[in-house]
Amino acid sequence: MNKTMIIGNVGSDPEMRYTPNGSAVTSFSVATSRRYTTSSGEQKEETDWFRVSAWNKLAETCNQYVVKGMKVYVEGRVSTNAWTDQEGQSRASLEINCNNIEFLSRINSDQNNNDNFQSNNNDSQDIDNPEDLPW
Repeated sequence: MNKTMIIGNVGSDPEMRYTPNGSAVTSFSVATSRRYTTSSGEQKEETDWFRVSAWNKLAETCNQYVVKGMKVYVEGRVSTNAWTDQEGQSRASLEINCNNIEFLSRINSDQNNNDNFQSNNNDSQDIDNPEDLPW
């Protein structure tokens, strides 16, 4: 089973595009951080970056509501992508093919930051306004 769940902050505004067959895909980055203390008592922080891709209706929802800086919960399949950069250095990235996202915060200051909004790729209805949702 390949299932990954992360909670982090969106690092870039979403970019939506369409495949040649007309499927919508939206991509954005998410950073997760952890703080810890080494055995010598030094405080450290590590940040991991993930590239998130959402498809079809979920792609449209992410493109409409995701903004840089907001906190999100992302669930999906993880894959790695390895390449060599222009300087000849080996590089790798982590990508999550998202099938579920929950918006844990909003950036707009005139909205309540405690409001949550969840969207599954299995949703069959259009969501025009998250304020209209029953929860």
